[in-house]
Amino acid sequence: MAVEAKRSPRRNVVLRRAGVARRRVARLPPAVRGLLWAVLSGLLFVLLNTLMRGLALALDAFQTQFLRYAFGLLVMTPFILRSGIGAFQPHNVKGQFLRGAVHTVGLGLWFIAIPHITLADTTALGFTTPIFIMIGAVLVFRERLRWERWLAAAIGFAGVLIVVAPKLSGGGGSYMLIMLTSAPIFAASFLMTKALTRHDRTEVIVVWQSISVALCSLPLGLLHWHWPSAWQWGTFVLCGMLGSAGHYCLTRSFTIADISATQSVKFLDLVWAAALGWLVFSDVPSRSTLIGGVVICASTLWIARREGKRSPA
Repeated sequence: MAVEAKRSPRRNVVLRRAGVARRRVARLPPAVRGLLWAVLSGLLFVLLNTLMRGLALALDAFQTQFLRYAFGLLVMTPFILRSGIGAFQPHNVKGQFLRGAVHTVGLGLWFIAIPHITLADTTALGFTTPIFIMIGAVLVFRERLRWERWLAAAIGFAGVLIVVAPKLSGGGGSYMLIMLTSAPIFAASFLMTKALTRHDRTEVIVVWQSISVALCSLPLGLLHWHWPSAWQWGTFVLCGMLGSAGHYCLTRSFTIADISATQSVKFLDLVWAAALGWLVFSDVPSRSTLIGGVVICASTLWIARREGKRSPA
């Protein structure tokens, strides 16, 4: 009882500070809040990719893909049971599985390539996805694509080329092209996610993504199945948590702001990827990676400031 009495004031202080932080964030313009959700999702996904690269070096790509989403569903099970299964009934089951199938194809290509190229290069190649998303947002959702967003995307993509171009002729060149092929497929998946947010809550979309991708990946994963070790099982649990949290943040950004507005900050992921690649895999960032990262950060900060000024409070 004495221990609980000591903890209670501390907990109250933490809760009050959290409440103040939420109210401050809620007063920000919608575009800025969408950008913040996108930045957080990017950081979570880079952490996830770091762990997944280590797993993909030891296990089959499709088995790794299946277990990552199976554990993503597992860590969400307590929330599903608490709210009731009926609360997670989607408006369009067919659309959820179609989106999951498309995402599975992109993931298959991604997992094939990731053991053979550095984390920073993997992230840099993924930055082509926002370009396809911005184009798709105009064609599919009739979003108004302001010149600032195009300029930010163009500058960011130029930074990506600075990072990647010198390495396309090396030993990992073919795998870089495989990774690059996954970009428009992921873009299609994210555009489908945006469409699903019109009728389904963020939590519903994240849960059904885990269900659909796990089911689509299982047959291929069973072909070359190897029983994971104890530390690998633990890593999959952590990956499930990071992946579910990352997709939640990303989907929240889609519900708050235009999907095209949120894509410019994705270029900031290269900074996280270069740092973690160096710390975990001893992948020393090249000069081109550092120069490209500076260009990318400049475009990210500029578009975030422009969106904040333009958006209504």
